[in-house]
Formats: sequence, structure tokens, C-alpha cells
Amino acid sequence: EVITTASSIPEEVGENYLSAFGKIGCTNIGIMHIKKREEALLPEYVVRIKQCDGVMFSGGDQLRLSSIFGGTEIYQILHDRLQDEEGFVIAGTSAGAMAMSNTMIYMGKSDLAHLKGEVKITTGLAFIGNVIIDSHFDKRGRFNRLAQAVASNPQCIGIGLGEDTGVIITRGNALEVVGSGAVVIVDGRDILHSNITDVSIGEPIAVENLRVNILVRGNGYLLKERKFLAQVAELANS
Repeated sequence: EVITTASSIPEEVGENYLSAFGKIGCTNIGIMHIKKREEALLPEYVVRIKQCDGVMFSGGDQLRLSSIFGGTEIYQILHDRLQDEEGFVIAGTSAGAMAMSNTMIYMGKSDLAHLKGEVKITTGLAFIGNVIIDSHFDKRGRFNRLAQAVASNPQCIGIGLGEDTGVIITRGNALEVVGSGAVVIVDGRDILHSNITDVSIGEPIAVENLRVNILVRGNGYLLKERKFLAQVAELANS
């Protein structure tokens, strides 16, 4: 099932996904144009979510995903299936990827992201715990945005996704990079100094000892252990 809720042009996006999946031989695709919270409560969608093999969230506005699906039966079914069923897959791109985390960035201009309060955070869909995901990371210069989000929530690991690049996360821990670009991991566990609680809104923030890893295809990362793996093969032994 492809869920186009985040998009402002859901019908067009749905057709694009039908075409894209069709090119790789995946033709048993359903499209869910859920535009309002009351539509997410319809029994027909609940049944389809119970029966599908996987779900793909399209791009758009991630706040639409959290506000429309949060607390619904569909939301709970997705969480239960992801935890209990080995082969069930939940995927997302752009806003759909950003909504995967428990702490979600929903607003923040790149050129102002070094200023306290410019990065807006809320609760995401929480399919992955203790991470914050940002997309279009290189193209839109979002390092400061993710850095401020992590400095505010050091228990979370920041995952910055470049263009044409993604991550596969299994068991909520083992991360594998796929695609042609890079993924930036921002780890705030070892932060020594941060002025983020001391400065006023609109003032620049300072952070000491923020750890950064850059991963490309073939690299892996263990989220719980906060460990970089040079070879994806090492994931099998972790």
C-alpha cells in the first residue's frame, strides 16, 4: 500500500509510484489517498493495512502524517505488525522518511538553523526509536538543522539522508546504507558543552564534541551501540 497523505498532489504522486514499482515488477500495489483524519478511521483502510505486505509513505508535509494517523487504529496496526512480523516493511521518502522517527523535525529554514528556536520539533510516527531523520540533507544544506535537533535531544541519533540515498533499518538497530550518495550520522551522546538552554530565542547556539560519521553504500551502523561498521557484512554478526 502506498499512502499519499503527506502530498499536496496525491493523485499524481500515486500514479508515479504505480509506474515506478511497475518497472521493477511489483504490480500488486494499492494507493491510499487519505486526506483527512476521519478518512484514516474508515474500516476499508484498516482492513487493507491488516492485509498488505508493506507500506510506503510518500513525500510532502510530515506534519500531515503525524496529525492524521497519530493515535488511530491504522497507526497501532502498523506498529504491532512492524514489531511482530519479520517480513513486514514500512518505508518512506522525504517527509515520509522524516516521519519514521519518534522525534520529528517539521519546520526549520537551513540558513537560520544555527539560531535557537528556528528548528521546530514534534512527535513523529515513532516506528524507529531514539533517532531524528532529516532528508534532502546535502542539497538543502540541513546540517545545522539536524545538529540543533540533536543538541536539543542528545539521546537521539541524527540521520541525514542525501539525494538518491536511503537506509534500511532492521530490528530497530542495524542500519545499512543504499544508493549513490551519503548518509550523515550525528551523535550527541558525548556533547560536553552546549549553550542551547542558556541563550535566548534567535541567538546562535554552540555545541562542543558533536560526533559526526559519514556513511556510503556498503557501510553500516548500529544505532543502539552507536557504532560505525565499515562493511555491511558486519551487521550479520551484530
